[in-house]
Amino acid sequence: MGKPKEEYEEIESEEYYTVDDDDDDDDDDDEDEEEEPEKWKRHYSSKHRILLVGEGDFSFSLCLARAFGSAHNMVATTIDTQENIEKKYSNGVANVRELEDRGCLVLYGVDAKEMSQHFFLRTQRFDRIVYNFPHVGFLYREGSYCQIQLNKRLVKGFLSNSKVLLKEDNGEIHVTHKEGDPYDKWDLVKKAEKIGLVMHDIVPFSKNDYPGYNNKRAHGNLADAPFNLGYCSTYKFKLSYSVNSQNNKKEVPAFEAMEYGKLDLIVQGWIT
Repeated sequence: MGKPKEEYEEIESEEYYTVDDDDDDDDDDDEDEEEEPEKWKRHYSSKHRILLVGEGDFSFSLCLARAFGSAHNMVATTIDTQENIEKKYSNGVANVRELEDRGCLVLYGVDAKEMSQHFFLRTQRFDRIVYNFPHVGFLYREGSYCQIQLNKRLVKGFLSNSKVLLKEDNGEIHVTHKEGDPYDKWDLVKKAEKIGLVMHDIVPFSKNDYPGYNNKRAHGNLADAPFNLGYCSTYKFKLSYSVNSQNNKKEVPAFEAMEYGKLDLIVQGWIT
């Protein structure tokens, strides 16, 4: 004998409201995630997808992670192995552990001149790519021709690879660089322009803006020792587009092109 009609209706009603309750919980979870406040540390936001290159003891990455309260939006890289980090830096291992606990992906053995071919990085695109004080190490006198050429080669390789990994819409490459002789001879801005980047801003760099950051020599017996920063700046680069017209030829910075819309420029035959 079957169940009364009224009992079926009651069961169906209970199941209906149970499903609705679960959906409400999911909506509440989504709202909580969406309401997470954006946090900033100088030029960097917790909403940015950030790639940090050439980290020494990872103290700069950790400064950002602490400011954001999380490091899930960050990938921090070094050319060193995990064993070398332990040997070279007194706080390196501890910094890495805290970074990973906060959700940062730490990658070892990443060469800034070849990183766009890295098995993981080549699948990613970033809002900010940051390299503080790029340097090959103190192999020769700082002002010698050989030392300058090696550092220029490093900077060129980094910029070329960063261009591939950068998001087109408002992505930025940041290079913090010492000013004056011999650092001006690295021709940072000219190299960026030749690669297809344009400098849209330059701001003074102050170590005090990044509590806990310790700049390191990162080479030789004094790898864990700091170096004199002096006056230095953060150079901000964006993508540029080569545009052509029958009567005009020029370079249009990506951030300027976006104001009109890249698609519009393509339709008009401006972007090659």
